[in-house]
Amino acid sequence: MNLELETPPQHQNEQPGLEHEMHPQPIYIREEYVGSGKLQDKIALITGGDSGIGRAVAVHFAHEGADLAIIHHPREVEDAQKTKALVEATGRRCLLIAGDLRNPAFIRQAVDQVVSVYHHINILVNNAANHVEQQEFTDITDQQLIETFELNILAIFRLTKQALAHMGAYDCIINTTSVVSYRGSKALIDYASTKGAVTAFTRSLSQHLVERNIRVNAVAPGPIWTPLIVSTKTEKEVAEFGKDTPLERVGQPAEVAPAYVFLASEDASYITGQVMHVNGGEVVNS
Repeated sequence: MNLELETPPQHQNEQPGLEHEMHPQPIYIREEYVGSGKLQDKIALITGGDSGIGRAVAVHFAHEGADLAIIHHPREVEDAQKTKALVEATGRRCLLIAGDLRNPAFIRQAVDQVVSVYHHINILVNNAANHVEQQEFTDITDQQLIETFELNILAIFRLTKQALAHMGAYDCIINTTSVVSYRGSKALIDYASTKGAVTAFTRSLSQHLVERNIRVNAVAPGPIWTPLIVSTKTEKEVAEFGKDTPLERVGQPAEVAPAYVFLASEDASYITGQVMHVNGGEVVNS
């Protein structure tokens, strides 16, 4: 399968972006991918699992034998329904929950809904996030700052606290941080700050949960072809996205998701508090 797809100029005017409106469509799994039961009968809860990296993780988990619960924004119903169909095509179950992760009451209700259907949670993937680019630091309003932190890090704290009551020994948590957590971003200062917090949260929580035998790790993607990109960048920026990496191209969600499979599986049983970098070859301090 050719993963080196051109990304023609395009822009979506509303956030969150929608995957079904992107061209070309992101590749969420390689045609030749064959699961081997690494996550057989596990229950995985994924935020932002309707599209982009979240969809790719959900589909890969399903191919590995897991049942899914996906939290998504109400605007993303069409994308979420496709992800549900892709999961169910593998013979696994998929529960969709629409709502706003910035609302603590919704988070409590969502976890209760997952537990009412599946009774427990084995894998929590904190993936949902958003950003708004600002070329001038002083243009970051208090409202933007609050909304970015509410979704990108406070929601992770709140959801993890709720989910942990239904997790046990040998379960795991995987957080999505970013390459900008390590190298910064002049136009994404608030977003990069939240991703730095996610990295620190991963390392700290991993130490806290060692006694419970719950592993906590993270993945730090670089430039990946997702709806977030086309809804936050100009047409010109979209066309050049990812070309400044050593591999000189944008990455596909299908190239990131196997890192989550590895960290969720017993193959990573001796790994906790770590970050995997999937960024097209950029060397960062880990």
